[in-house]
Amino acid sequence: MAKKYLFITPLAVYILDEHGEPIAFYKLYRDSMSREEHVRLLYDMEQGRLSEKILEFIASNIKKEDELVVEDNDLGRFISNNLKDARVESATRGDAILKARENLTSIIEKTVGVKPQEYYSLVHELMLQLTRLKVKEVAEKRDLFVAQAINALDDVNKTINLFASRVREWYSLHFPELDELVEEHEDYFKVVSNIGFRSKMTKERLKELGIKDDVAEKIVKAAQSSMGADLTEFDLEAIRLISDTGLRLYSIRRSLEKYIDEAMYEVAPNIRGLVGSLLGARLIALAGGLDKLAKLPASTIQVLGAEKALFRALRYGAKPPKHGVIFQHPLIHRSPKWQRGKIARALAAKLAIAARIDAFSGEYRADELREDLEKRVEEIKTLYAKPPVKPERAVKAKKGGKKFRGEKR
Repeated sequence: MAKKYLFITPLAVYILDEHGEPIAFYKLYRDSMSREEHVRLLYDMEQGRLSEKILEFIASNIKKEDELVVEDNDLGRFISNNLKDARVESATRGDAILKARENLTSIIEKTVGVKPQEYYSLVHELMLQLTRLKVKEVAEKRDLFVAQAINALDDVNKTINLFASRVREWYSLHFPELDELVEEHEDYFKVVSNIGFRSKMTKERLKELGIKDDVAEKIVKAAQSSMGADLTEFDLEAIRLISDTGLRLYSIRRSLEKYIDEAMYEVAPNIRGLVGSLLGARLIALAGGLDKLAKLPASTIQVLGAEKALFRALRYGAKPPKHGVIFQHPLIHRSPKWQRGKIARALAAKLAIAARIDAFSGEYRADELREDLEKRVEEIKTLYAKPPVKPERAVKAKKGGKKFRGEKR
């Protein structure tokens, strides 16, 4: 039995003997091939895939009793799966390959006919194109578009709250009572932008803006007896600039939410079906992409978004967080406190499965996952219907007050 080594370079693929000498070689770049095809070939090899011609070259140069040593584990698995008779061994280090690497430029010159200086310039150009291809592949991933959209939505929400706070404070100089009567920021913007002066407040105009009857009546009464200052048209126009922008931001928010929902249906339908499009997109953004989320264990998914609390617990010995952003899911935040940790664990486990299906399979199984989750939540609510009884020592310690470091009791 003889050992042979697979040695891959940017310009050729070699079969080496045990002394690091090339037995056979396959030239990667040919006259009939474009530079883009050559770069794509290198990219595929980096991802653990070989073309049919390279597989044929390998098969024709190894015998049944030979053992082929491959440095890359992914390539080793690929060759084993596609060449059933080949005996493949994955090894991160081989003396034959090290010797070939030391004499790389001379081997390239003898076999391919490329001089050292020309070889280095070719490799430099190929690596630049390969890097561009990798960047393009990453940028074209739809999950990164979803992550950017959810971050943009968060920015829009922050801006809406900032503008609403400013308009309420500014307009309250004229009509302070409106601040308590209208809770929704969008309704407040509508009143300021479309009516403005409190003297023009009528029930009919308020109802046209979507204000409820009873609230509209209260606003009209409050406007008649308001203790606010008078407002000029010049002042109102300045306030309306901010108010009109707030209304446009609400329109942008709705458009972004629609975009995220449709994109999540394409990118991660199982996550969307399990926790909704917005929460699912936020998890993808926090993980750094769908592939990264799929590789995370359920315990990490459970606390995504609560990193500060987690590190505080590790550093100062505080209680570790039971959940991160998944707290936004109604099954968690509508449940009693003592049940939330267990429900969060169950939800994170299903999310881990959903993320892996979306990333690697594409099969739709959200309904099945959601049904299993609901069953588990019902079990938790039945088994832990009442809060746990605190240990007697903990109760006494709480009554006795805080125990400071260095103090003896």
